[in-house]
Amino acid sequence: MIRTRFAPSPTGFLHIGGARTALFAWAYARRHGGRFILRIEDTDIERSTPEAVQAIFDGMTWLGLEHDEGPFFQMQRMERYKAVIKEMLAAGTAYPCYMSPAELEALREGQRARGEKPRYDGRWRPEADKPECPPDIKPVIRFKNPQDGVVVWNDLVKGKIEIANSELDDLVIARADGTPTYNFCVVVDDWDMGITHVIRGDDHVNNTPRQINILRALGAAVPEYAHLSMILGDDGTKLSKRHGAVSVMQFDADGFLPEAVINYLARLGWSHGDDEIFTLEQFIAWFDLTSVIPSAAQFNTEKLLWLNQHYMKKMGASALAPKIAERLRFQNINPESGPDLEAAISLYVERCHTLNALRDALLPFYSEVTPDAALLAQYLSDAARPALSEFAAALETVEWSAAAIGATLKDILKRHGLKMPQLAMPLRVILLGAAETPSVDAVIALLGRERVLTRLASMTG
Repeated sequence: MIRTRFAPSPTGFLHIGGARTALFAWAYARRHGGRFILRIEDTDIERSTPEAVQAIFDGMTWLGLEHDEGPFFQMQRMERYKAVIKEMLAAGTAYPCYMSPAELEALREGQRARGEKPRYDGRWRPEADKPECPPDIKPVIRFKNPQDGVVVWNDLVKGKIEIANSELDDLVIARADGTPTYNFCVVVDDWDMGITHVIRGDDHVNNTPRQINILRALGAAVPEYAHLSMILGDDGTKLSKRHGAVSVMQFDADGFLPEAVINYLARLGWSHGDDEIFTLEQFIAWFDLTSVIPSAAQFNTEKLLWLNQHYMKKMGASALAPKIAERLRFQNINPESGPDLEAAISLYVERCHTLNALRDALLPFYSEVTPDAALLAQYLSDAARPALSEFAAALETVEWSAAAIGATLKDILKRHGLKMPQLAMPLRVILLGAAETPSVDAVIALLGRERVLTRLASMTG
């Protein structure tokens, strides 16, 4: 059975690169009837926080990426790691190294000065002519990496990768205080959890040969590896905080739907022909690592906005209403203080790309509006003022429907010899504080007679 895992470090939010990795690992397991494991790699005690752990859980839940096993925490498995290290010491595949940090740094400085790759020189390997053990230094434990041959694996994204063992020094697998290191914990976890496919970012490619060698030294099965290329920002540089919403939950806060984010993430480095929009079920059925491209993917905010609008329209007003109501309440605005929310959403959803944009567009229907004097002066001409006053008076008795309001407006325009924009534009500014809205008769009808008359009275005197 195929078993994949997502193993984030809880040192911050769940970022977009991590979310895509989780999605691909989850989808691969789902397609093949396998298991998806969630593992929290929390050995960085100084940087790991409970808040970051919760942020990972929140992001996974929001995206709908449920795990089959876990979450497992590395800090709860320390005794297991130490037991394996003890077995490796007994088997001679690991050894104590008494080199002090100062000695190691001096070694590396000398290597750099000679133009060599900085690396541990193996002086405490069992077969080496070792100096006497210094009594004042607690040793680290190093893995006895093979010195000959090569490590070869067929990366399911990048193809064949081959690295000579002579390029690898002896990795520290336990620090002087006895705590195991990241690369070692990962190996033991993947072994114990029966991981068959390791799908992760390509920043881990350099770790892979070391981990393969440790697995082989343990007599463990070596999983398949698939390394996903990085995600670039809109500007072609590495995605970072300066690009804005790189946290999964920031997309939620900014008004994106999880369906849109999942759909968009799936297309970051993977494709199924020319299909741009697909269901999660279709994605699972289509997904395979052979279709993942090895080159970097580039984030496109405009494409995500387009997708989000598609899913908003597909969701419909009744399903959007609770989400918009929640966002209105978050700004201390009562969604019941104005017109029917579903009707308002139906009028504006075609014009908005995010839930936040839709909420903002609807604010004038549920809260007070103070028109911008300069904006109103730009659109309200002296010739239009009498027509505006006449229209305000007519609205007191007209049948309150978009059709009747529209007919009244056209009649007044005709009598005053005005074009529609000459009255419609100042009406929009007075009533909604914006020069661009849906059809003016529709927004007037939706806003309600009392609110419309009050706002017109405040401007026409």
